[in-house]
Amino acid sequence: MRNGFLIVGDIIALYAALFLTLIIRYGGLYTQYTTLHAIPFTIIFVLWIFVLYIAGAYDLHGTKNDISFYRALLIAVGVNLGLTIAFFYLSPSFGITPRANLALFSIIVAVLMVGWRAAFNTLVARTTTNATLIVGNNPQSQELYDYLLSNPQLGYRALGIIDITNESARDALAKVASFGKVKTVILSREALSLPQITNELYALLRYRITFYLLSDFYENITGKVPLGTIDQAWFLENLSEGSKRRFDTSKRALDAVFSVIGLAITLPFYPLIALAIKLDSRGPVFIKQKRVGKAGVEFYLYKFRNMFSNSPDGSAEGASGPQWAIEDDPRVTRVGKIIRKTRLDEIPQFWNILKGEMSFVGPRPERPEFHAQLKEKIPFYEERSLTKPGLTGWAQIKYMLDFRVKMTVDHTIEKLKYDLYYIKHRSFLLDISIILKTLKIVVGKVV
Repeated sequence: MRNGFLIVGDIIALYAALFLTLIIRYGGLYTQYTTLHAIPFTIIFVLWIFVLYIAGAYDLHGTKNDISFYRALLIAVGVNLGLTIAFFYLSPSFGITPRANLALFSIIVAVLMVGWRAAFNTLVARTTTNATLIVGNNPQSQELYDYLLSNPQLGYRALGIIDITNESARDALAKVASFGKVKTVILSREALSLPQITNELYALLRYRITFYLLSDFYENITGKVPLGTIDQAWFLENLSEGSKRRFDTSKRALDAVFSVIGLAITLPFYPLIALAIKLDSRGPVFIKQKRVGKAGVEFYLYKFRNMFSNSPDGSAEGASGPQWAIEDDPRVTRVGKIIRKTRLDEIPQFWNILKGEMSFVGPRPERPEFHAQLKEKIPFYEERSLTKPGLTGWAQIKYMLDFRVKMTVDHTIEKLKYDLYYIKHRSFLLDISIILKTLKIVVGKVV
């Protein structure tokens, strides 16, 4: 509902900016000027909303009054203004080239949108009334509690965590509930394992409290699966691949079609990229690395070389063996920095997608050496290979790791939580959302 409210507010801000521009420029809303601008600007505003969506302006997890949010918002506004200018100069049939109007409009719309978002974020943070308690103290409970505290825009006011082993704490829950102070109660697995606790919670139903299981609530709010609350039975219940068979078949067909389109579009760039790589450093243009695919089957993943070559296969690993990449990696060439930033080094993977070894969306394929280590250390790690690996994925857009920090097992565990969420919830709508957000991330890095 809040997402819809944001969209409506943005539409109002866009039209308000247009009308204010016309009033300032012409001294009023004269019919001829309003009619002349209404149709082309309505077309433009549809594009604006689409770009804002790609930029994450309607993702409540990111709508906070901080620098990163407003930077992303202003970048999206800047991109939209560029598209607006291009639209009017490439579509002269509308009979207007509103240079002065666009300059004035850009200032007004930037002020209105920033002001509207600041007001919205502040209002939501101050008026969050869904008082929420978590019953059962464990690491996932604490993580969820901290997450709710830092994201009041989601609509939940975290009151605290009830220790089920403390009888006085449980009595306090009943007392607070009787005063109508609690609207939502989140139940950990431990809370449901004790019959006495269950009876006490059952008695709270009369206070119109909404109950959620911790694992389900955590998943819906954070977009990842809490590993500490699941077991083998969870996988049998939630990751039944038979129910996804039709989706996977249709997705394979679309992967084949769009990989051919992608190859047709990008093949003309291959000679230019190859020439730049060869002029910059010695070594092959392409590298291929073994990766673990669906059901643990290994395949060769193709990339444009972006590092100095010091081994027979063209990689930069030599005798040291496989290594996790880091930001400002000294092994990366000058051209490599550019093609990594723009993701151009990944486009040969259209061949992997066409061959059926990968999909456009899925968990990123891991090196066999790392895969063998990680599955020994991390429970359920091997289950990420239940579906095909992808060129991009849910973990890639949700868990933006700072690569200046060395990759650790804890980072991999965090990414696994997102991968399992994707495997459970994968759908065409989720895939489209991931692709659009990936485009936003790539554009943001370039800008």
